[in-house]
Amino acid sequence: MLMRTDPFRELDRLTQQVLGTAARPAAMPMDAWRHGDSFYICLDLPGINPDSIDLTVEQNVLTVRAERAPVKSDGAQMIVAERPYGTFTRQVFLGETLDADHIAADYAAGVLTLTIPVREAAKPRTIQVTSSDTKQAVTA
Repeated sequence: MLMRTDPFRELDRLTQQVLGTAARPAAMPMDAWRHGDSFYICLDLPGINPDSIDLTVEQNVLTVRAERAPVKSDGAQMIVAERPYGTFTRQVFLGETLDADHIAADYAAGVLTLTIPVREAAKPRTIQVTSSDTKQAVTA
């Protein structure tokens, strides 16, 4: 039995894994950093309706889900359709040092910014050192 190989099929498969498809878009780009007593996550979600964004935390796993609906054409003929639509999902594993009960979320200019405070127990603290080498004079 002969098998035909299609070199472009493998290239298409790899491209779909990296860039996504209309049915399954690629993951949303993310930046994360810590500044002071807070941890910040910024996710790019251009063109997303804020009402379609869903945030859940379960067992220190933060799940961000958002949906972009396809453009309604009202009978118009689509010429180019390069913008992905569908459901976008991203999971972020939160460490034990973060306070997942007090996450704040803000969506502006197509960017979802999450602010996660650091737990009090995980914040650096100063410990005072005492010395028992000094002897005090006792007066009678």
